[in-house]
Amino acid sequence: MAAVPEVNTPRRATVLNIQRMSTEDGPGIRTTVFFKGCSLACRWCHNPESISTASQVVWNDHRCIGCQSCVEVCPERALTATDAGISRATTCRVCGTCVRECPSTAMELLGEPWALDDLTTEVLKDRAYFQAGQGGVTLSGGEPALQARFAAAFGQRLRELEIHVAMDTAGQCSEAKLMSLVRHADLVLYDLKTVDPAMHKRLTGHSNERILANLAAVAAHREASANTHAPSPTLWIRTPLIPGETDSDENLRTIGAHLARTLPGQVDRWELCTFNNLCEDKYRRLGLRWPYAGVKPQSPETLAHLGDLARASGVDPAIVHVPGAAKTIKATLP
Repeated sequence: MAAVPEVNTPRRATVLNIQRMSTEDGPGIRTTVFFKGCSLACRWCHNPESISTASQVVWNDHRCIGCQSCVEVCPERALTATDAGISRATTCRVCGTCVRECPSTAMELLGEPWALDDLTTEVLKDRAYFQAGQGGVTLSGGEPALQARFAAAFGQRLRELEIHVAMDTAGQCSEAKLMSLVRHADLVLYDLKTVDPAMHKRLTGHSNERILANLAAVAAHREASANTHAPSPTLWIRTPLIPGETDSDENLRTIGAHLARTLPGQVDRWELCTFNNLCEDKYRRLGLRWPYAGVKPQSPETLAHLGDLARASGVDPAIVHVPGAAKTIKATLP
């Protein structure tokens, strides 16, 4: 495989978080790199801090010890201690000084620049886990295609080092950017929330026309690769089960029929991703309101019904999986 073309690779990418020991972002034990910035605005987003492409500073009230170190060191005098906590003025340049000086980690920087070599070195610290747990590295977000040149170079670098690479995408990007990622992936995790364009726009802020077209392009790439005996990525479809929205019988029947009709034999796994309500505090810290506050996860009976319905929708029943059911069952016990 050719070396990464450094001349065309951005020097840095904005990374929100590096999550180790993940078992929900592809096969095996994985390290997930969350790139900052998303091209959708899903109403239920579990990572609202990933939507903006810009770095952000937030204050965590439950960690704060009231020392006001952040106020004292801010070079822009943008922080003020009030009865309600630490407030931040618009003059803040997100330089990170307050984050570095905070002794209790109450000030948190969301989104830091990483160089390609440094990010590669960081994830390779977990190489022993990848080898033992048949895992690898997942590029997620946000939307990694918003930083496509860096993400593609990162994926290529990892594959040269024989690390399994998964690309997690919602597909709301140009075909060229998406395919630049797909060509350096062993697995594509493709979000498909609904095939109804009006419903998709209401829930995410965008129609799904480009998303469906890009999904067809991924399938065409797989088929072409198979015809030439070239390596091609595994394709997993992931549908979030949002109560009262995407978890309807009609929505799953329609998605299943679409996959069976337009991607026959091309989908290796269809995951019905169970809803969780653990992100509400993230919204509070960002000064936002989560529309699904108080909404409970689906019951085991509902999950079993949805799984059976998906298996009867026209796809190969063997590809349908409902991961996270055990967590949901535990969460619903009295």
